[in-house]
Amino acid sequence: MTQQQGDPRHLETLDRDLARFSNLEQATAAVGRPLVGAGISFVFIIVAGIAAMLLFGQQSNTFIVIVAACLGAYMALNIGANDVANNMGPAVGANALSMGGAIGIAVVFESAGALIAGGDVVSTIAKGIIAPESMGTAPIFIWAMMAALLSAALWVNLATWIGAPVSTTHSVVGGVMGAGIAAAGFAAVNWPTMATIAASWVISPVLGGVIAALFLWLIKERIIYQDDKIAAARRWVPILVGIMAGAFASYLALKGLKKIIKIDMPTALLIGAAIGVLVWVVMIPLIRKQSQGLENRNKSLKILFGIPLVVSAALLSFAHGANDVANAVGPLAAIVQASSSGDFLQAVSIPFWVMVIGAFGISFGLFLFGPKLIRMVGGQITKLNPMRAYCVALSAAITVIVASWLGLPVSSTHIAVGAVFGVGFFREWDAERRIRKARLAMPDRTVYGPQERKRRKLVRRTHFTTIIAAWVITVPAAALLSGMFFFVITLFTA
Repeated sequence: MTQQQGDPRHLETLDRDLARFSNLEQATAAVGRPLVGAGISFVFIIVAGIAAMLLFGQQSNTFIVIVAACLGAYMALNIGANDVANNMGPAVGANALSMGGAIGIAVVFESAGALIAGGDVVSTIAKGIIAPESMGTAPIFIWAMMAALLSAALWVNLATWIGAPVSTTHSVVGGVMGAGIAAAGFAAVNWPTMATIAASWVISPVLGGVIAALFLWLIKERIIYQDDKIAAARRWVPILVGIMAGAFASYLALKGLKKIIKIDMPTALLIGAAIGVLVWVVMIPLIRKQSQGLENRNKSLKILFGIPLVVSAALLSFAHGANDVANAVGPLAAIVQASSSGDFLQAVSIPFWVMVIGAFGISFGLFLFGPKLIRMVGGQITKLNPMRAYCVALSAAITVIVASWLGLPVSSTHIAVGAVFGVGFFREWDAERRIRKARLAMPDRTVYGPQERKRRKLVRRTHFTTIIAAWVITVPAAALLSGMFFFVITLFTA
């Protein structure tokens, strides 16, 4: 070793140079990471177009179907990036699932829901919003559906980029409505159907919030506020898991098995009740065994709710895949049918390859772009623990299932985020109630003043107002974009 090499100053210079290279590598990775996601997404969109070309066959409108398949794939990617966060956010925020585990579970169950049980609300998306006969010709109808897909995908992409959990259902419905108005005037829109859908948009978040708050009230009153919390949990956790199992069993019996056997509503409810009772009986010894040795405190309760929360998140992903895949493939299925047969007045039949594009697109979008909104929904609106997150998941599941039974394209975003708000606002109300009781019981005791209680609000008001504003603007924004795109498309195809 030479004297220069042994000089400490030389070693310090070398360390600084290595540190610069390390910082350069980290910066390059940070810059390149978004490009990797965009690159994989672009490849998936191209593959979807190639698949459409091979599977649709050599027909006169093949190019149109290829373009529509690319747009449907792009929309599905955005649904995965934005909407699926609402299902996995609570479990991740409650630390019941890691980010990687949540994405893995969601990918499997979203795809399964889309391929096994998806498609019931596609006819509402594609045909229930506008009257096809008002379009006049098949090409006009195709251009309208194309404009709806493009506008909805771009709007959801923008919302995801800025971190707003908007409704992909709102985006598609607004896109279809805007294109229909641009193509044939306001008379083309089925306003009674739009009124029903709009009512469901208002009802679903309120219902989701109320159900979540009721379940949280039940857990607090019957478990958390009891002197012996573990004994109370042994009684009530199996019941809550049984309710979840029964709801999903009814859903799967009614919807998931429709390709094998037709089951009516009363039969599905009986099946759900039977499965719910069976799961309740099975969970009693399991929860008793799991609770052995646990301390009588709230932290122990989190352990008992961990596995049910993971299961509920998985089942909710299945329901979401079945319900929301229509947002991606509804207009695409309508375009494929109109392009192949020229008939755009009959009910839409959904080719399997179209459903595959929707299912895989949702999965890719979640894997590549979902973590940002998962963190926002799971931890930035209000603080969630396993009990609160379970209430959110169970409430969202019940509301989504009811909506799917009715064939309403409700927004899973509204339902899940409404449930999160419901949990947060219930916690605020419960905290105020306990403060009032403490003041009555001990008048001399110091309690938080109005300003301090305002500072300690458990729901972030900035997120609340931002999300509500995004919900309000989504339909008109998507409709306006869609109308503009329709005019541009017809201008170049005239």
